[in-house]
Amino acid sequence: MFDSLKDKLGSFRKDVEETTEEKAEEAEAEAEAEAEADAGAQPAETAEQSDASADDESEEEDSSSSRGFAQKAKSFAKGEIVIEEQDVEDPLWELEMALLESDVEMNVANEILENIREDLVGATRSFNSETADVVEEALADSLLKVISVGQFDFDQRIAEADKPVTIIFTGVNGVGKTTTIAKLAKYFEDRGLSTVLANGDTYRAGANEQIREHADNLDKKLIAHEQGGDPAAVIYDAVEYADSHDIDVVLGDTAGRLHTDEGLMDQLEKINRVVGPDMTLFVDEAVAGQDAVQRAKQFNEAAEIDGAILTKADADSQGGAAISIAHVTGKPILFLGVGQGYDHIEKFDPENLVERLLGDEE
Repeated sequence: MFDSLKDKLGSFRKDVEETTEEKAEEAEAEAEAEAEADAGAQPAETAEQSDASADDESEEEDSSSSRGFAQKAKSFAKGEIVIEEQDVEDPLWELEMALLESDVEMNVANEILENIREDLVGATRSFNSETADVVEEALADSLLKVISVGQFDFDQRIAEADKPVTIIFTGVNGVGKTTTIAKLAKYFEDRGLSTVLANGDTYRAGANEQIREHADNLDKKLIAHEQGGDPAAVIYDAVEYADSHDIDVVLGDTAGRLHTDEGLMDQLEKINRVVGPDMTLFVDEAVAGQDAVQRAKQFNEAAEIDGAILTKADADSQGGAAISIAHVTGKPILFLGVGQGYDHIEKFDPENLVERLLGDEE
């Protein structure tokens, strides 16, 4: 998962490491030469002392250069080098291209780069330490800042909410909404919470049969009306059923739609008005990359979402959607779909994702 992006981040780390290793070698050689020169120098008084004083006064005029040299000399004396802007500019440009190629949204890529530049430029490292450690820390901090936007504890919110909790799923057709609902029914069951499924996708032929198959497989109650019925009425009935049967969570499917489908967006607005769901979750495919990012943004603007779920994350080598969606929408990614089975869903953990992207494990 996200192997291509992981490789590109590794290349950036290697590029900066090679640049600073060369700098460290030069610094060590310069420090040794300075030490040898100092050891061989003999104190002497000459008639040219006044000229030397004049030279000193002239050098003071170039104070900024002197300060820069003094800082480097001080670092060399302590066995350290300072990472300067020119040391990272070429690797950062390469990283920018790599992020954009991995479908990371442009503004998100720029923020990642600025965060890395801010953390690295001016940082010091000792001659005998690993530059990779410094770079990895900067990468981790920068990625976490953009991935963690809006993050909340999903399980805690469900546990603390009044029951039944109603969750509505939205997104375009064919991205795996119905299968995701079935996976979350299993997820809740594993945590001791009961669920009822509701088919608010009342216009698509075969929608009832599709979700009923999942409900039967999981031994879950399904609330459904005839094709062409009112989606808000279906989900309202599911909430009433859950309330009277002490069911913890209502999982409501809706028709696949684009943010520009006014009729379907009106249906979603009616569901919000009639049912008042506790959460509306946007579902899309991780492999859709920039398309998923833009759709998430547009859906959030048209009908505010509370979070996102990315399906087919196991097939996504790029990772651009996972990196970008939270930052673009201000709403978190909550789950990743990682396979076909009902238990193939992972709670999204930004720190875990960063460890995967920067770690050595496959």
